[in-house]
Amino acid sequence: MKKVPVHSMFEYFESMPDPRIDRTKDHKLLDIIVIAICAVICGADGWVGVEGFGKSKLDWFKQFLDLRKGIPSHDTFGRVFSRMAPEKFSECFANWIGAVANLTAGEVVAIDGKTLRRSFDTASSKGAIHMVSAWACENGLVLGQVKTDEKSNEITAIPRLLDVLDISGCIVTIDAMGCQKRIAEKIVDRGGDYIFGLKGNQGTLNEDVREFFRFAEAEGFKDIPHDYAETVDGDHGRIETRRIWATSDTDWFQEKALWKGLASFGMVESERVVGEKSSTERRYFISSLPGDNAEQFGKAVRQHWQIENTLHWTLDLSFREDDSRIRSGNAAENMAVLRHIALNLLKKEKSVKLGVKNKRLKAGWDDDYRLKVLLA
Repeated sequence: MKKVPVHSMFEYFESMPDPRIDRTKDHKLLDIIVIAICAVICGADGWVGVEGFGKSKLDWFKQFLDLRKGIPSHDTFGRVFSRMAPEKFSECFANWIGAVANLTAGEVVAIDGKTLRRSFDTASSKGAIHMVSAWACENGLVLGQVKTDEKSNEITAIPRLLDVLDISGCIVTIDAMGCQKRIAEKIVDRGGDYIFGLKGNQGTLNEDVREFFRFAEAEGFKDIPHDYAETVDGDHGRIETRRIWATSDTDWFQEKALWKGLASFGMVESERVVGEKSSTERRYFISSLPGDNAEQFGKAVRQHWQIENTLHWTLDLSFREDDSRIRSGNAAENMAVLRHIALNLLKKEKSVKLGVKNKRLKAGWDDDYRLKVLLA
């Protein structure tokens, strides 16, 4: 049988530490990882499915894997992924995608968290896992992920995620939960810019910025350096008008020196009209970007929601992540990484115009297409 060259992606996972003792290593760790990646691409959502897919495609796998002892059992997959170090697995993932993503200057990297709802384990009093992910909006790819510490929140996880990402030249967007001085410093130190949403979790910062814009509006922005942009779009009877103001007038802010790189404040007003009903919402932001490009600012704020509307939605709809009951040891966290690997490969493969769910089906049915996905 003709050998298929191992895809270079797999080389990034060769450095994974093997959690098993030597006498239990009937299968190579890399083979276990590769089979799991392929199975998740093709629709497997648990270890029984991973084993079943591996056995059904044993001859195909033998083209590039050493499977003298066959396909591992579902118990083996479960044990290995429950013991594998998720931090190292995520690091290998980030190194791989960092090498192939080709992020361009000004690309928006959205960071947000998602709870794996059925990952809680009542028997061991283990709470549900909350993963914080980074999403490259132009590329449409997951750049990395980390789990929040138990009894902690996204504030501690985001700096660890930033440590494994190359964000040089990128605009990092984070909602109010991540609006922290330490996170601003980390982003600037790593060569990026930031836009943080504001709410009531930063003392008086949100109210101070709100009051500033109220005053500026009342004065018609007289003698206040600023830029303005407006967009209008709609469908299905809905019309949404977005008005964006950005200003570099930040010297009045007494704590400016504590926020590394702080260069502008922004306000986005969203007016929605559906039939005869209308609603208006205003949101406020701080940023390290200059306050002279409201159009860029508004686009970045809008792109941030891709992580919710594209990444999280796809994981739930196409990968049924919220239904997963994998919870032993580190298995839930490592399965989350497997889903992100599968999603990135499916997104990168563009020879067919199908959604992720149907691409998974096609990859399961068609050996040639599955290879295309791996080589994407």
